[in-house]
Amino acid sequence: MVFVKLYLKLSIEMKEDVMKGERIMSLEEIGVKIFAGSSSLSFAEKMCKYLGTEIGQSQTINFSEGNTFVKILEKVRDKDVYIVQTIGLRPNDDFMELIFWIDAFKRSSASSVTAIIPYFSYAKGDKKDEPRVSIRARVCADCLEVTGVDRIITMDLHSPQIQGFFKKPVDHLYGMPILCGYIKSKNIENMVVVSPDVGFAKNARKFATALKAPVAIGDKTRNCHNEKAEILEIIGNVKGKNAIIVDDFTISCGTLVDTARALKENGAEKIYACVSHALLGDKGLKALENSVIEELIITDTVENQKVFKHPKVKVVTVAQLFAQAVKIIHNRDSLSQLFDNIGTCFD
Repeated sequence: MVFVKLYLKLSIEMKEDVMKGERIMSLEEIGVKIFAGSSSLSFAEKMCKYLGTEIGQSQTINFSEGNTFVKILEKVRDKDVYIVQTIGLRPNDDFMELIFWIDAFKRSSASSVTAIIPYFSYAKGDKKDEPRVSIRARVCADCLEVTGVDRIITMDLHSPQIQGFFKKPVDHLYGMPILCGYIKSKNIENMVVVSPDVGFAKNARKFATALKAPVAIGDKTRNCHNEKAEILEIIGNVKGKNAIIVDDFTISCGTLVDTARALKENGAEKIYACVSHALLGDKGLKALENSVIEELIITDTVENQKVFKHPKVKVVTVAQLFAQAVKIIHNRDSLSQLFDNIGTCFD
């Protein structure tokens, strides 16, 4: 596991307080408590480690018929509670568990409940793009608000406009600075950033600007909901260059593999892929293993141990990013400082 040390103004101020001999109150002392749902236990533990606090005591039981039961094992009255639950590998179960957690905290008289959702799977369902379908992301937003959530913190939404589905504040974090920090550490020469389709081209240009590299775009078409897409051609010059394919998530690795194949056919040299959220199963990992992709760079928003252990996969953690966001929000400061500096130190 690769850990990124993100340089932040807030951290410097804390160190200065220690040097002055001033006592820094713990999160518990100022009424903040972080809990974990079953899909993000390791992620929440890393957040708590960065913040120097203990994770909240709780219990999740999945009964044999499929029902989910949650219970808070300590007092939360008048506390500002943060519940960490990614909606990833089991989206329906993960989402329902999150709803139950919010309800439990509200019924236990928590002062506020913030849902930290590192990966929000239903962000893909952001519009009615064909007849007689549900706008799933809007339904999820309504459910969260009716249950009583006070704030949402998430990262790299598939459709950023989903923030507008909520009446409550949504803090949208970006993994790009941390991912770019790792890519820079590899000192890849003659680099080109590649978007697998036109839809991600705007974000790809942001990567390219940060990495000081040109951009190429894949012409992708998708005819149905079978998670398979076809890369028709590569728009841009990639011959003799080392390519970095960037996207927000991957489920089957199909788009990444097909784009990599097209890049090779167009004369690219080494090919890397970089995504924020990885939901690969055995089939996707097999596709990655047999592909021309040298390395797949991901974050740890989805706790997928099979993926984390794969020899072609490198993981950078964004737990510190979320931890700092909690500290900043509670101090009523600006989240923009999270993106002012990119760390280049890796353990």
